[in-house]
Amino acid sequence: MEAMAENKMGVVPVRKLLISMSLPAMFSMLVQALYNVVDSMFVAQISEDALTAVSLVYPVQTLLIAVGSGTSVGVNSLISRRLGAKRFEEANNAADHGIFIGLVNWVIFALAGLFFGHAIMNSFTDDAVVRDMGYSYLMIIMTCSFGVFVEFCSSKTIQATGNMLYPMIAQLIGAGTNIILDPIMIFGLLGFPEMGVAGAALATVIGQIFAMIFSLYALLRRQKEVKLSLRSFRPKLSVLKEIYRVGFPSIIMQAIMAVLVACLNAILIAFSKTAVAFLGVYYKLQSFVFMPVFGLTQGAMPIMGYNYGARNKKRLMDTLKLTCIIAAAIMIVGTLIFQFFPRPLLSIFNATDAMYQIGIHALRIMSICFPFAAIGISISTVFQAIGQGFKSMVLSLLRQLILILPIAYFFAQIYGQDAVWYSFVIAELVTAAISIPMVIVSLRGQFRLWKAENQSGVTLV
Repeated sequence: MEAMAENKMGVVPVRKLLISMSLPAMFSMLVQALYNVVDSMFVAQISEDALTAVSLVYPVQTLLIAVGSGTSVGVNSLISRRLGAKRFEEANNAADHGIFIGLVNWVIFALAGLFFGHAIMNSFTDDAVVRDMGYSYLMIIMTCSFGVFVEFCSSKTIQATGNMLYPMIAQLIGAGTNIILDPIMIFGLLGFPEMGVAGAALATVIGQIFAMIFSLYALLRRQKEVKLSLRSFRPKLSVLKEIYRVGFPSIIMQAIMAVLVACLNAILIAFSKTAVAFLGVYYKLQSFVFMPVFGLTQGAMPIMGYNYGARNKKRLMDTLKLTCIIAAAIMIVGTLIFQFFPRPLLSIFNATDAMYQIGIHALRIMSICFPFAAIGISISTVFQAIGQGFKSMVLSLLRQLILILPIAYFFAQIYGQDAVWYSFVIAELVTAAISIPMVIVSLRGQFRLWKAENQSGVTLV
């Protein structure tokens, strides 16, 4: 246990620690963004209908990812806080629960796909061609989702110990497999049958399964701070509650994106299928900017969680400030790229003249919101790290539902399709203005409790 008492998250200088822990995650998230883009790029070569089908399925896929990722955020937060407080057996037990929950999530989504897949696609579109392609993609993604659910929890468990290398390798394996298999399975190369959109889905889940295999190997064999004991595992309601105290708000935060995209699709499809296809393209392009920031926060969250558990105010605040600065810098670069190169970005997806007409103007407007989003994402992360997931959920509700959706609907009805894109900017700007005083008040209150603990010798939280 001596090595655990000297965990690097409590002693290594914050700047060096954040960079060393974030760079692998940022790189792996960039690769993740790349394979999302490659996936859609190959699908776009089939037809615009195929791209529209995948764009319509995107909310369901986002919901699946939200459940897996949000649960693993809860696992990560609990393990890092328990390690910081030197409660090692509880950290081990949280890791066991993470794997268990991942398998349960898979069963739920697989059954939902089998019994409700047709109904889901019928609710999205009346176009038979688009509906059938979307259904084939949806079924594979949902019924074979065990890879992504287990990989999320095992990788986040490793990240909670401060090791970002193995999760990065797992992501690289998954993304690399997907990128290689996409053209082979979509177009029927090297003796494989031509599977079209279904081939894109199959390439995705095979990549996820390979990533899961590696992450489990790394968790079981290549790290020593957290130990699984699944043979003697029994689920405990108290641990599940603690995981979902952070995990459930995180799920809601990410599931909001699924609701948002589905509703935006419903608004835009009244104008044209091309507008829906563009929105799908936007989120793939946007991921190149947002994914590195999410990678940054993956590195920051266990640092903040550990030092929160260790009651180290200075290291917690230094990590938050540095995270905000780096995130804003990344987002500013992304804004500049979208402002000056919208046509080349759209050309990646075999854009039609109609998509260029919609997309060039829209990309320039929507990218204005990126720097403001950096603030909201960074502040949401610190709330997750310290176990106040509800406040993260509130910020995400503001960013991605409460503000953006009614504004988009109102603008669409009054000013038309081109005005919808301004709703992204307004929502991020207002959320950033709210989140800053929110985090200041919350942390000051927490620090006062720590001071009272030190004076009285009694733990108050």
